[in-house]
Amino acid sequence: MRVSLFVSGCRNRCKECFQPQTWAFDYGRPFTEETEEELLSALSPEFISGLTVLGGEPLEPENQKALLPFLAKVKKQLPDKTIWIYTGFTFEELSSPSCRACTPEIKDILSIADVLVDGRFEADKKNLLLKFRGSSNQRLIDLKSTLEKGKVTLWEGSSRGLG
Repeated sequence: MRVSLFVSGCRNRCKECFQPQTWAFDYGRPFTEETEEELLSALSPEFISGLTVLGGEPLEPENQKALLPFLAKVKKQLPDKTIWIYTGFTFEELSSPSCRACTPEIKDILSIADVLVDGRFEADKKNLLLKFRGSSNQRLIDLKSTLEKGKVTLWEGSSRGLG
């Protein structure tokens, strides 16, 4: 079992997105210290394997500023919990200075997270048989291995990635 944080705000606007209401940056509840404490409390039980961050688009530049300190707090207080981030950006885009999501925070976010599910949802590549993603262009990236090796390494279902 995992705890999910849905982040509001998305400029990618994928066709047939399952959460189009989260495209608006002002959708939902404000992200406050109380929200952080509620999430940390929900993450504490041993049977919870980790945090999943999705949206909207968690890696929109406006969202990264609040997300980075929260993810750092999760890792510090609950180091055995895994962090998965779903993003419409590819790993390569996140590393490219021409991408709006390539901010000063992005390297730290990617170094804290365990798995990145990258790539926009593509309705023509939708596949309900895929695990943990909606379309075949999306990848499950093992971030620790990718950053160590300097090349994209796919997550293969290790206990380290799922928790």
